Amino acid sequence: MSEAEQGGAAVQGGGGDESTVTVIVAAVANLGIALAKAVAGVISGSSAMLSEAAHSVADTVTELLLLTALRRSGKPADEEHPFGYGPERYIWAMLAAVATFVGGAVFSLYDGVHTLAEGEQPGRPLVSYVVLAVAFVLEGFSLRTGLRQAYGQAARFRMSFRLYLRRTPDTAVKAVVMEDSAALVGLVLAAGGLLGGQLTGSGVWDGLASLLIGVLLLYVAWVLGRSNAEFLIGRPLPRPVRERIRAELLKSEHIVAVLELTTLVQGPEEALVAAKVDFRDVSTAAEVERACEQAEQRLRAAVPMIGRVYLDPTPGPVTSDDHEQ
Repeated sequence: MSEAEQGGAAVQGGGGDESTVTVIVAAVANLGIALAKAVAGVISGSSAMLSEAAHSVADTVTELLLLTALRRSGKPADEEHPFGYGPERYIWAMLAAVATFVGGAVFSLYDGVHTLAEGEQPGRPLVSYVVLAVAFVLEGFSLRTGLRQAYGQAARFRMSFRLYLRRTPDTAVKAVVMEDSAALVGLVLAAGGLLGGQLTGSGVWDGLASLLIGVLLLYVAWVLGRSNAEFLIGRPLPRPVRERIRAELLKSEHIVAVLELTTLVQGPEEALVAAKVDFRDVSTAAEVERACEQAEQRLRAAVPMIGRVYLDPTPGPVTSDDHEQ
């Protein structure tokens, strides 16, 4: 696949139904895990377990917000919203990132600092170990669902998994993969804190584990927040795709130059293209109309996610030859 084709593939998110299933699986898993971790945290007195419970609660809220994003962004365009509701996905996904920050990271950092400052008496860790093991299995299943979709889309477009995850506008799948990966790392950290406290009799290990979980969630919230912010501000199609669009426009015998090209990603499977185009002076109005229609068809065939194309006939810069004529 050429660089332009890879760029075009990277901005196509994949099936909306598949994304919904991925998010639902993650939400159900996180809700059950959150309740189990909270009970285990109270019984064992582990701050790391309570931090993990907050982590899972934040993840559950995140999945609910992502489900809202998928449902509302899929509404068709209407008179009040002529460009559709695609960008609404990124508003709700941004709120999901904030939930991860507030509900998970802040609580974990606070609980870790509190444990280190006030001390902690390790309780019975057996229940926590059992819950962590079960949670690891459930989180692994949820992550497997998200990875299967992401790897499937990456393979479909013959590109690397990392490139797909970095460029895809389907931030719902990106959130599930990142949050479930962070959850598995958090479970290992919580287990390490419990084990350290059990071996040494000190709550310092548990407090450190809670702090590390908080830092991990801060990173996830920052990456997801930045990704969604880029689409809310307005992210263009990748440069190779823009170059391909320009080349497709110039294939028309009636188009002399593309004076200005603007592209905007409006959703995982939708983009807008607007261009100021200089047509041949000798072209008739009918030929210009036909050239615009043919150019739009070529663009949609080359980059299927292009939904709207606006071409503005614009005279190019006057040259010395024009003055002589």
